[in-house]
Amino acid sequence: MTTKDHPLVARAQRLAHDLLAPLAERVDQEGVPTSRIDAIRHSGLLGVSAPESYGGWAAPAAVARRTGEILAGACCSTWFVQTQHHTPVATLTGCRGPVRERLLGPLACGELLSGVAYAHLRSYPRRPVRVTREGDGWRFDGTVPWYTGWGLNDVMLLAGATEGGEVVFAFTGAREQPGLRASEPMRLAALTASRTVSLELDGLWLPEDSVALRKPYEEWALTDRAKTVEASPAVFGVTEAALALLDEETAGPLRTRLEEVRRGAYELADRSASGEHLTERLALRIRAAELMRTATTAAVVAGGGRSLSLAGTAQRLAREALFLLVQGQTVRSRAAHLEALVADAS
Repeated sequence: MTTKDHPLVARAQRLAHDLLAPLAERVDQEGVPTSRIDAIRHSGLLGVSAPESYGGWAAPAAVARRTGEILAGACCSTWFVQTQHHTPVATLTGCRGPVRERLLGPLACGELLSGVAYAHLRSYPRRPVRVTREGDGWRFDGTVPWYTGWGLNDVMLLAGATEGGEVVFAFTGAREQPGLRASEPMRLAALTASRTVSLELDGLWLPEDSVALRKPYEEWALTDRAKTVEASPAVFGVTEAALALLDEETAGPLRTRLEEVRRGAYELADRSASGEHLTERLALRIRAAELMRTATTAAVVAGGGRSLSLAGTAQRLAREALFLLVQGQTVRSRAAHLEALVADAS
């Protein structure tokens, strides 16, 4: 079965065409509604990479990427809420213990939707979220700067670092509770609809049987670094959506570059281990981002004054592109991207 023939790709395309794209500008202004999340739950897409034995599809990486492209191109805010879910699924798939047996099945079949709160680990040795052993569990203190899907998610995968340099990932309910308080939803230039908040942790206690992962920071970071140099499928999805707004004379050359960069990025990711070819993969991430920026700018230019209307697709895609330029950004990726921009201007 080819990627384009996979049932999940067809389901993603139907969702995008029938539900996501037609109301994307309205959702951008009003927020992702629960009805959209319910449609994602029922589609099976939340289990795209989950083990079949737990109700998932165990689909190839190419299928997960293509469905991500389709959803992001139709409504990036909806894509961003649901994409958080796949890290908890992958974490549970790789662990053993009671939390896997309790949550992996419900997450794989879409009964539960999970968010994530771990990007702050990338600022280590700073510890925005501090974890200490307390009795037969763990205490979490500090601030999670960004948490997406508040009010939509059922559970969250929360991470912090111990004083000794160990990272601890544990599940808890995605709701206010003793030791956990959420801010008001943030007003952002793009993806305000994704219901992003910050979380204040003041003695949040989680039992040992909620822990999905514990390992030294450097061991965890080795795998995480590979994620942060990859070109996101969402970047390709938003680029495709922008090219669809252009006439073929303008879009044709950009579409050829899109296929070249996408093929190179995915092929390199598939044949590289976590710590391999990081520089080359980051270079392709930057090329993909710059192509997205060019395509969305072209869509705005082609639309003229109409592009400035909040009801216009071009301006939404351009703002979503701004978001994707920095999503998953690290000190290394920021420096490399800035260096590339300066080089292009020379």
